[in-house]
Amino acid sequence: MAKNDQGGTDLSRRTPEAKADETGTVSRRDFFKTVGVSSLATSVLTAVEAEAQATAPRAVGPGEVPIRLNINGRTQNLTVEPRMTLLDAVRNKLDHTGSKRVCDRGSCGACTMIVDGRAIYSCSTLAIESQGKNIRTVEGLAEGTALHPVQQAFWDNDGLMCGFCTPGFVMATVALLEKIPNPTPEQARKHLDGNICRCGTYVGVLEAALKTKGVSRG
Repeated sequence: MAKNDQGGTDLSRRTPEAKADETGTVSRRDFFKTVGVSSLATSVLTAVEAEAQATAPRAVGPGEVPIRLNINGRTQNLTVEPRMTLLDAVRNKLDHTGSKRVCDRGSCGACTMIVDGRAIYSCSTLAIESQGKNIRTVEGLAEGTALHPVQQAFWDNDGLMCGFCTPGFVMATVALLEKIPNPTPEQARKHLDGNICRCGTYVGVLEAALKTKGVSRG
């Protein structure tokens, strides 16, 4: 506590809090200093919030919105709810039913499509987020009545049974061979590990993957 020359307390050197404790009041100058800091903080927070809102993605939905998809080399215009998956859009809106819905939770691989060169689970991918990407489904593999080399290899090596998993395995194999034209058995197993066949045709699938020839990069 500061003392003046007369031995008394020098309130001019006390902090605003101490002055308030001593006198029971806060000076107008100290009050306006506090108000100024609070106003500045409020202004900064308001500006930050406004900037965040301005840069945030524009909300769409919940109703249907128009989107444009590039599927098997063709532009498709359709309307979907923002929550609709790529699998549902392709099957229900475009009637491309080769890709199958089985587990519907991204674990079995029956819905596999190739998007921008990568095998993906279409049941776990939103259609609205697939715009501007190159999407390939099993319908886009054959040329007329001529099967794609992978499709032919599955036929030749008995790599299918009930057929539900087959389109997904075919697409996953195409993605593998476009990346690694001559895979080892270990590489093939690793790349096809995301697909499940409940009929147990894994031996035929692996043979098909290893014996396919003539696959060019898509």
